[in-house]
Parts: sequence; structure tokens; C-alpha cells
Amino acid sequence: MRIVVTAGPTIEPIDAVRFISNFSSGRTGYAVAAAAAGRGHEVTLISGPVRLHPPAGVRAVEVAATAEMERALREEFPAADALVMAAAVCDYRPRRVFEGKLDRSPAGLTLELEPTPDILAELAAEKGGRVVMGFALEAEDGIAAALRKCREKNCDVVALNPPASLNGGDTEITLVYPDGRVKPLPLLPKEAAAELIVAELERLARGRG
Repeated sequence: MRIVVTAGPTIEPIDAVRFISNFSSGRTGYAVAAAAAGRGHEVTLISGPVRLHPPAGVRAVEVAATAEMERALREEFPAADALVMAAAVCDYRPRRVFEGKLDRSPAGLTLELEPTPDILAELAAEKGGRVVMGFALEAEDGIAAALRKCREKNCDVVALNPPASLNGGDTEITLVYPDGRVKPLPLLPKEAAAELIVAELERLARGRG
């Protein structure tokens, strides 16, 4: 299959030297890309800024802001068979990006934020026969939130992972399906969890054949 994987955070500039982002390490997405390439698939990895090297056999596309990730996905998605949206895309961005460097002020600074595009929902609405896997990071009522996300965004499956997974280490992913089925995976290193995720992509793709 031709699989597109997103990974890492996006960053949204405030001025020429500051930005807002999140703590995503990118390890889950990179592990999925590596596992997919290791199983013989053609993989494109679209990654925000991380401290990781692209896996062997993977074509890497580096992006920063959410808009850049969206442009890259718009280029890659039409030719893909599956999308794994593992990136921690910023939900908001500053409505105004200031030129130069803002000076420190005792009065403080108020930022007005606006929502970023919902890339996953937009692409999944156009998926056709493609398999689309979303990711959800939820602290409370995780299953219910992941199920809503899966249905509302037209995903084939959503991988629910705990907040602690942002910083690397082991992860305990739960796969949630639009029909309400739930498949918990054991606590595993991200590399082992990635193998199960790719195997699930393959199973879903075979069901489309």
C-alpha cells in the first residue's frame, strides 16, 4: 500500500521568534512509518519539528505550521491508499502574527486565537476507498470522545492514546471504531504498538478490496 503518515507537532508563530505548539515527540508517527516500511509498504512521512531521524526506506516531508502540513497532505493524499494522522496538530493559532520581535511589556500580552483547519475531517470527507486512521489524545471519557471523533470526522478507526504518550516511552493505545467496537492494545513500546497499528490498516484495506 501507499501509506501517508503524519507525526510530531505543528507550530504556529506569534512573531518572528516565538510560537505556540505542544509537547508531541513524534515517536508514535515515526514508529508507524518505520513499521509500515518494514512490512513492504510505500511510506511518506509528513512531520512537524521533532528530534528524530526519518526511518530507513521512508520518504520524509518536513513541515512546521498547520497550513504547511495541510498543503503537504493535499499533495500526497490523492495517491495514497491509507492515511495515519498521528500528528499533534495545533487546534488554534494566533489570529495575528506580529512582524519582527515583540518587546517585553509590564502590561503583558493578550493573544487572540483562531481555530486551525480540521485537516483530518476535510480529508476523511474525501477518502473514497482510502483507509483513514485518526488519533485522539483524551484525559477523561476517552472512549466516548474517541468514538465521537471517529464518527464526526468519518474515520475508519481512531487510536486513543493517553496524554503521557506525548513524551515518548511505552503507550497503551485503544482502537475505537465507528460502529462502537473497542479494541484495547496492551501497554507496549511505541515500536511494538506501531506494528499492530499497521497490521490493522492492512486488515481494513483488505476489507475494502
